[in-house]
Amino acid sequence: MTLHRFVSRRGKPAEIYSDNGRNFVGAARELSKFTDTQNIALTEFTAQQNIKFNFTPSYSPHFGGIWEAGVKSAKYHIKRVMGNSHLTFEEILTLFAQVEAILNSRPLCPLSTSPDDFLFLSPGHFLIGRPLNALPARALENEKEPQLKRYARLEQIRQHFWLRWQKEYICELQIRTKWKTNKAKLKVGDLVLISEDSLPPLCWSTGRVTRLYPGPDGIPRVADVQTTVGCYRRPLVRLCPLLDDEDTELKNLDSSTGGVC
Repeated sequence: MTLHRFVSRRGKPAEIYSDNGRNFVGAARELSKFTDTQNIALTEFTAQQNIKFNFTPSYSPHFGGIWEAGVKSAKYHIKRVMGNSHLTFEEILTLFAQVEAILNSRPLCPLSTSPDDFLFLSPGHFLIGRPLNALPARALENEKEPQLKRYARLEQIRQHFWLRWQKEYICELQIRTKWKTNKAKLKVGDLVLISEDSLPPLCWSTGRVTRLYPGPDGIPRVADVQTTVGCYRRPLVRLCPLLDDEDTELKNLDSSTGGVC
């Protein structure tokens, strides 16, 4: 039933990756017993649909680093923003769908190298072919919980999750390795993610670097960034370069050789 729901929502996948947890092993054992007694070949269904299953080894969750990291970050912040809130099944289902949209809206890399293009590639492009958006809502982060109705309380939880998670994601993009490796510097024309405060959920501020201002040591620490609403001058600590082709190839090489992706 889970597989049918997934296919109905997202379409038929070519490959399915999953860990080798005890619950999955037990489910596979129960399914094999059911097919033997009922004479229904569920495995033939997957074979006919050309779905390839890939299970990681037992007791090795690090083999699924990409999706496990996303699950971990989501669970970490959901626990803290929900607290002891008592949500109905419909409310928690809505919250999980909104959290899913937030995670799938994150910028990955530029869509093109054009200096006039401020669009970025996100997981939403692979799911629906365009960026994921959210309905507008008033800011409720500073409102007192007892004064809110249930719908407003659910929106407040979503906004708290967005504030926590997007700051964590930006910090991951801003990892400074200048004292470890000689990494390529920010260049004019690069698409960057601008760290801004009080942005609504699923809204990412991006722009193209138009000018760099080097200091006396020749290292730039301030840049002019052209956005869709104007040109802003920001310090480099507030700018997060998105992955370019060279960085993507390097990360793919690291992951294929057992490194951290």
